[in-house]
Amino acid sequence: MIEHNFSGAPTQEIQMSTDDREDTTIYKVVVNHEEQYSIWPADRENALGWNDAGKSGTRDECLAYIKEVWTDMRPLSLRQKMEEMEQQEGK
Repeated sequence: MIEHNFSGAPTQEIQMSTDDREDTTIYKVVVNHEEQYSIWPADRENALGWNDAGKSGTRDECLAYIKEVWTDMRPLSLRQKMEEMEQQEGK
């Protein structure tokens, strides 16, 4: 953001990104019925359709956990449909 004095000339430049502020929030990993993962502040009630996955910690810890366990990004219903089609082709 640039502030201006009454003459319109810039007086000071202030810039702060979200990276400049330390995130002290404790998060929890949540998962939905399609086995898709997300993080949510641990002190908040889960959004409708999302359940605790059993991991909480810093944002980075939770995202590392998701990276480890969510190895197939396809929704569960798509994986099941594709498996069903493969089985039908094999008959």
